[in-house]
Amino acid sequence: MNNQNRTVIVVFSHTAGLAVIRALGQKGIPIVVLHYRPVEFGYLSKYVKNHFPITDPDINEESFVTDILSLADRYPGALLVPTDDFSVVAVSKNKNRLESYFLVAVQDWSLVQRLIEKQYTYELAEQLKIPYPRTEFCETLDDINQRTRNLQFPCLLKPCQGHQFFDLFRKKVIVVQDGAELRERFLKLQSLKIKVMVQEIIPGEACEGVNYNSYIADGTPIAEFTAEKVRIDPPFFGSPRVIVSKKIPQIIEPGRKLLRALGYQGFSCMEFKRDVRDGVYKLLEVNPRHNLSGSLAVASGINFPWIMYRDLVDKKKEFRTDFQENLYWIDLTKDVMRFFISRKEEGYSIREYIKPYLSKKVYAILAVRDPLPFLKRCLYPLSKPGRT
Repeated sequence: MNNQNRTVIVVFSHTAGLAVIRALGQKGIPIVVLHYRPVEFGYLSKYVKNHFPITDPDINEESFVTDILSLADRYPGALLVPTDDFSVVAVSKNKNRLESYFLVAVQDWSLVQRLIEKQYTYELAEQLKIPYPRTEFCETLDDINQRTRNLQFPCLLKPCQGHQFFDLFRKKVIVVQDGAELRERFLKLQSLKIKVMVQEIIPGEACEGVNYNSYIADGTPIAEFTAEKVRIDPPFFGSPRVIVSKKIPQIIEPGRKLLRALGYQGFSCMEFKRDVRDGVYKLLEVNPRHNLSGSLAVASGINFPWIMYRDLVDKKKEFRTDFQENLYWIDLTKDVMRFFISRKEEGYSIREYIKPYLSKKVYAILAVRDPLPFLKRCLYPLSKPGRT
């Protein structure tokens, strides 16, 4: 097989998946998309050669895997790239079956589980002396009463597995104001069989949140990229809707240390937040998949999907550490919506709000030469309760 023509199968084609599709499609790599939720739009990209609806792994994992395996004869040896947490979990759990037919771009489940289950991540950070927010893992109401006795309110009630929680509530965390609300919320989540942790709020604006993206090959970070959040959605405790490329050396070594201890290989995105009380960047989470703002690194000079392809398919390493700073990534539909409904609440002046639009930028979805994904995004509701 000519590696240059090796097909890449992208599983789930929302914002992160679209960034992978475009980054590889522009290199002439054939792209096939497997999609399973109506909110997806990346499969409409002009770079996609074919696309197939498959079973949602959160509904039926076995059917999801069977659907992928049904394409083995049509795309033998294709590079399989899951791009959301649900597909990462399902592919990782079934990696042994899938890698008999595909080249699988995900870590073994024994490692992925340690990152999906946040308790393991923080336990390792504790061992490595990497700062993280004060966190209490609570399984019973008694745990809540005992372990949070000296915790300052307001605080955060967070899921141990964030993707399942977000799928239900369309938010990453619940902010609780006092002990009574904490107990009430905890009992509700317990009834839904959602494992939770209670975590202190790290004070600071959205811009204190930062990302460390890297690609590890044979234990060596061959590509690294850092960025600073500008605005998030939902406001205050959400995912980026505007982010800017910026060199943040303080998070490089903690990021390397954690990945080295894990024995991690491939791409990951690590999130930190600077605590304004002491100026220390504190670990929030590690995502073992391509991230939401992936196109920012590509536009800044570090094409992580191509680096992944060269490593896994061509067995060649693309070293990239230098990148363009002060390039903005904007999720246009979300940011415009928030301008009208929450700009004043967030405290942004109009001048602050339009600054990214007057600077060098790349849009998350909008692309004049590849318009259909953005059109689908605009036609589909931005926010829906429950499953999307």
